[in-house]
Amino acid sequence: MKLRDYQIEIATEACDRLVRLGIVYLAMEVRTGKTLTALETAKLYGAKRVLFTTKKKAISSIESDYKELGYQYELVVVNNESMHKVEGDFDLVISDEHHRVGGAFPKPNKVAKYMKDRFAGVPMIFLSGTPTPEGYSQIYHQFWVSSFTPFSKWGNFYKWAKDFVDIYQVDYGYGKTNRYERARKYLIDPIVSPYFIYYSQKQSGFVSEVNETVLYCPMSKMVDDMIVKLKRDRVLQGKDELVLADTPVKLMSKVHQLCSGTIKFESGNAMTVDKSKAYFIANRFAGVKIAIFYKFKQELECLKSVYGEKLTDDIDEFNSDPNKCIALQIVSGREGISLSAAKYLVYYNIDFSALSYWQSRDRLTTMQRASNDVFWIFSEGGIEEKVYKTVLDKKDYTLNKFERDYV
Repeated sequence: MKLRDYQIEIATEACDRLVRLGIVYLAMEVRTGKTLTALETAKLYGAKRVLFTTKKKAISSIESDYKELGYQYELVVVNNESMHKVEGDFDLVISDEHHRVGGAFPKPNKVAKYMKDRFAGVPMIFLSGTPTPEGYSQIYHQFWVSSFTPFSKWGNFYKWAKDFVDIYQVDYGYGKTNRYERARKYLIDPIVSPYFIYYSQKQSGFVSEVNETVLYCPMSKMVDDMIVKLKRDRVLQGKDELVLADTPVKLMSKVHQLCSGTIKFESGNAMTVDKSKAYFIANRFAGVKIAIFYKFKQELECLKSVYGEKLTDDIDEFNSDPNKCIALQIVSGREGISLSAAKYLVYYNIDFSALSYWQSRDRLTTMQRASNDVFWIFSEGGIEEKVYKTVLDKKDYTLNKFERDYV
């Protein structure tokens, strides 16, 4: 393995900013090599012991890159939720997919609290191809975790929001609630820009394109009847189990599940009611090494029942066995891993989040790959196509859209 020229140049600049500012944010697009650049930055910085926080599924890949490049400093790689268990001191912290640290506001999430409590005084490298995927107000807690934050004079989000956010109120029927997502980007950018290094796929020489194909799968009449009854009665009563859709949110979720052939009961149990999509995928892509994204846990059980031993959810097993396909949940698989060993990316279902759409479909991309072929499997007349048209426009599929489009 050898670093590309641009990665070495970025690492050199990142090291300089790390020395001066205590933080550097590598906002490099997917597949441009954020991990390698960060590991090289750590070497140039002279770190002796480095903590790398990431998603669980990405750990083995990062450790492999570190060993192959032959770095001499000690590297400890952990998933974000386990960083509070790490022992000893570190010279540097690298936070992968760092936008997740700022995902909650006005109060910080658990990962942000862990990081601040334990490592606030340690220099940090932040990594993300999408630093503020759901609004610029997410930027505050991403820097709040470090004592080197440029927002140190604003001790918490509420104080910061008074100067940087257009706060407004929404009445949910039980009282008015403040909303904080409308951050004033034009005021924030001059403060945080010295910390950011941006790099795009185009700058790195990527020429690959994503080709998307929608395939329609007929579902059983039983599924159609269940959806009609659930919309009408808001309940499905079985012999031992109950499906309840007594709120609009639950109705949206149950319809979403049924359109792909599974359902979760009030008891917490789940079952497959129609294997049509799983068989459709297995037959359409027979003999082809594919990566499958699913939405609900029961969908994985459905796929396993059809694929058997030919399906895994372990990225190392998938990469090492040419006869294995892989199935990953969309949210857990959309970041930090490469699925380039697959010929095609196939979606069993679709997530309501526009972020999930744009991040997950890039998992095949490599510098050498001219095109990525992505297939969406939608039930005929189901909710998936309506969701797809919404996220394609970089918008989340919301309850309002569901009630307008489907009910």
